[in-house]
Amino acid sequence: MAHLDESWLDDAGHLERCDSRGSLRALATAGAQVREALTLAREAGIDDVAGYERPRSVLVGALGGSERVGDVLQTLAQPSSPVPVMTRRDVPLPGWVGPLDLVIAVSLSGRAEGPLALAAEAARRGASLLTVGADDSPLADVCARARGVHIGVGRGRVSSRTSLWSLLTPVLMGARRLGLVDVSDDDLLVAAAMLDAESETLRPSSEHFVNPAKLAALQLAGTVPVALADGPVAALAARRASSMFARTARVPMTWGELPDDAADLVATLDGPFTAGAGEGAVSAPDDIFADPFLDAPRQPSLGFLTLHSDATGGSGAGRDGADGFFVSDAPGGASGLGGNGTGGVGALAGVASGIQESARAAGAVVVEMHPDAGPAIARAAQLMHRVDFTATYLALGQGLDPAVSRHVTELRDRLGR
Repeated sequence: MAHLDESWLDDAGHLERCDSRGSLRALATAGAQVREALTLAREAGIDDVAGYERPRSVLVGALGGSERVGDVLQTLAQPSSPVPVMTRRDVPLPGWVGPLDLVIAVSLSGRAEGPLALAAEAARRGASLLTVGADDSPLADVCARARGVHIGVGRGRVSSRTSLWSLLTPVLMGARRLGLVDVSDDDLLVAAAMLDAESETLRPSSEHFVNPAKLAALQLAGTVPVALADGPVAALAARRASSMFARTARVPMTWGELPDDAADLVATLDGPFTAGAGEGAVSAPDDIFADPFLDAPRQPSLGFLTLHSDATGGSGAGRDGADGFFVSDAPGGASGLGGNGTGGVGALAGVASGIQESARAAGAVVVEMHPDAGPAIARAAQLMHRVDFTATYLALGQGLDPAVSRHVTELRDRLGR
């Protein structure tokens, strides 16, 4: 079972040595990424995307750390977009894509094979192109030949996992100008301000008992984690958590969104990682005299990371009133929800609260996160940022470099990439 040393989380020297590529520093630039991307997109002519005309459909080509761009656009477009928005990782490009459609290809390096191949095929068919990635790259060349709009990502971006907002911001700007999403430039600036505030709260110099991301990492360390989302905004963060925990912290995480996945998530409470609430289940009690060095390792417990789409209502025990997030694994912890005009979220929050109560009763660790009030993109940004820092601290607390995986390197060598 993974061990997390809390002293490492507060040791600036350890964090710097272990974080070889500055993942924490890169994550802290998220707000700056939004503002820089707003400027770069305007300068590159984002208003000219698709020739000012609304396309018949939109397809987003992205993979790996860039894949969340398509998820966010699809989620925000669902309530009001007059045209379908879809995502794809690789060729073949669907047969129906043609001159009336828009293809958005996203790759930080501009060299990822899937998005590059999709962009090239879209250009061959005469579809409109919007690409986001490095300026001096094959993706930029494909876009230029197709007379599309290419948006650069600026300097110093070394990983798509820590450069999400350099990639996502131009895509949302283009979608807004085509009437696909209701995300204004002002909304993006609100998101940037919230990201700045989060980065300050979660900074490495903040000690673990006042740093919510470090505290969440400590609580989830050694558990079998499950992310629970109570609505579409939170689902973006839950999906991000699943990816970041696996890729950054090397901890597999499953996730689900209410109400559809409620039964799947609740069923895990009857399994081997809880106190055994199911009828007939056999659960060995904790032995207070057990020696972790001589005896078998203790069975890991289930960890529920509950992500709420809306702002919390009221204060409640464990609430960090300064930033609007709440972290608790106490049986009596508060789980209120404030109104943000998101319709239906209140009912889902009640379901989430019931699941959390059952989880605590079954002996699972429960960690909650609420965003501050604000536009949907800002709330999603705040939740995803908290998740990113939590996964990164979880890696560093275990002595792992969040940016370098030996097995990923070996896989790439075998595949010749």
